[in-house]
Amino acid sequence: MRFETAGRDGYARAGKLTLNHGIVETPVFMPVGTNGAIKMCSRECVKDAGAQIVLANAFHLYLKPGLDVLRSFGGIHNFASWDIPILTDSGGFQVFSLSKNMRVDDEGVDFKSPFDGSIHKFTPEKVVEIQEAIGSDIAMVLDECLAPGNDLESTKKSVRRTGQWAERALKSHEKKDQNLFGITQGGFFEDLRKESTLEITSMPFDGFGIGGLSVGEDVDTTIRMLDVVLPLMPQDKPRYLMGVGDPVLMLEAIERGVDMMDCVLPTRMGRHGGILTSSGRINIRASVYEKDPGPLDSECDCKVCKTYSRGYIHHLIKRGESTGMILATYHNIYFLTNLMKQSRNAIIKGEFDEFKKYVIEKINHKKR
Repeated sequence: MRFETAGRDGYARAGKLTLNHGIVETPVFMPVGTNGAIKMCSRECVKDAGAQIVLANAFHLYLKPGLDVLRSFGGIHNFASWDIPILTDSGGFQVFSLSKNMRVDDEGVDFKSPFDGSIHKFTPEKVVEIQEAIGSDIAMVLDECLAPGNDLESTKKSVRRTGQWAERALKSHEKKDQNLFGITQGGFFEDLRKESTLEITSMPFDGFGIGGLSVGEDVDTTIRMLDVVLPLMPQDKPRYLMGVGDPVLMLEAIERGVDMMDCVLPTRMGRHGGILTSSGRINIRASVYEKDPGPLDSECDCKVCKTYSRGYIHHLIKRGESTGMILATYHNIYFLTNLMKQSRNAIIKGEFDEFKKYVIEKINHKKR
């Protein structure tokens, strides 16, 4: 992997990632395709909406279809007919979200499959093996992601364990054309965030994820942790803020030097009538849109906004038509990928601060 910086504006960076399956310009938003598919959006739809790289989940792909199937196809790209880069999450977040159905120790995590109740064990080495079989362009290490509200001692243990697991993952990774990213943790404790960041970034990973944020805490806390972490991260490697898809928080993260983000938000919202617009989120199911002839967003130039009315999409969503979910999902993905494109252009022009203020002011104006 090559990571080159095309421009800077303050701490904000416009970069270029050269990966096995293509070039990715940053800042970038990655739509989430947990099972190797973006819900309500085909491969052609996702690419047309501007996605340069997508995320798949190692936990789910390991359970179904399983490694034998993935290996028989030669990896996820052949299996899913994807021709753009793919990042795989380690599955650690999903495992730890199982709560009562998992047990963690220094060796790894034992968990019960939510599909059939079978027992499995994830170790740092096993997670690397899974992602090498998947054949993603970027693989994430296994880390311990704690839920909000954990105390200092629990968080200290997770930082120690995450560091040990990162070292083991590095030693076991053998796939030459796959990049391995480390993940920093530390909860909401500034000293532990610093400790974890310095430890993980001292290791020869190809890039670094910021984990354990956007897990239910308030936005101010997220930003405070980013202000602690990002100044300690290497300048010459990509930085990935995991699980963030809110436009305002994305801009705050970019301003501080984040390059990559992912979230289920645009697709999950779209399936239920939530629409991202330049004036903030709207619920297209609301009766106020029943006779609205305007586009989802008057400032959006995606093909949905050029073609369909709010009233029509309101009707489709209210009737449970999959077409309405597809159109809403496409628009939401386009909205975020276009926001990233606009952010990149603003960084290169040295106008990111003005751009960020303009976008956030429009979104917040509706709230007032």
